Amino acid sequence: MEKRSQGGPVEPEEDLTPKGKKPVVVYIMVLFIAAFLLMAWSFASHQRSNTEAIGELQSSVTAMRSVQDKMLTLQDELEEAQDEIEELEREASLRDSEREAYNRQYQALANLYTLERLYRQENLENCRKVIDRMEEEDLAVCLSDNLPPSERELGLTVSPRERYHQLKEAVETREAEAQETDGAAS
Repeated sequence: MEKRSQGGPVEPEEDLTPKGKKPVVVYIMVLFIAAFLLMAWSFASHQRSNTEAIGELQSSVTAMRSVQDKMLTLQDELEEAQDEIEELEREASLRDSEREAYNRQYQALANLYTLERLYRQENLENCRKVIDRMEEEDLAVCLSDNLPPSERELGLTVSPRERYHQLKEAVETREAEAQETDGAAS
């Protein structure tokens, strides 16, 4: 401006028109487009990796559900098996009790048979031993009060328990008589 006031030739000022700024705008636009493309590429790659991760997670969740279902099924089967084992143990215990009762009944009948034979032989000392053993082991209660139909058909009328008490009384009576005889002889 000073030159104009001096009156000298005016030199044209540098061209500050958009033509001079155009390369900068283009450069900024190229950078902006490049940044936008990089962001779009980054977004697409993250989207793809997220999709893959979600797919893997879904397959993991599906696998976990499958394993969980299998575990629940196995747990149900285990509970059923444990219930069955408990039932079988109860049945085995019941059978053991029955077997023990039958064994005691057999022992009682065998002792009764032995007692009967010893009484017929008039072996009072051994009769007393059999009676004492039966009382100690509480075998007299194992003798039946009822006669089986097969024994009734044979004409028997006395139950095993009644026969035991008859023999016991007879042995005690004979022992008392023997003691009286021994006491009178002394």
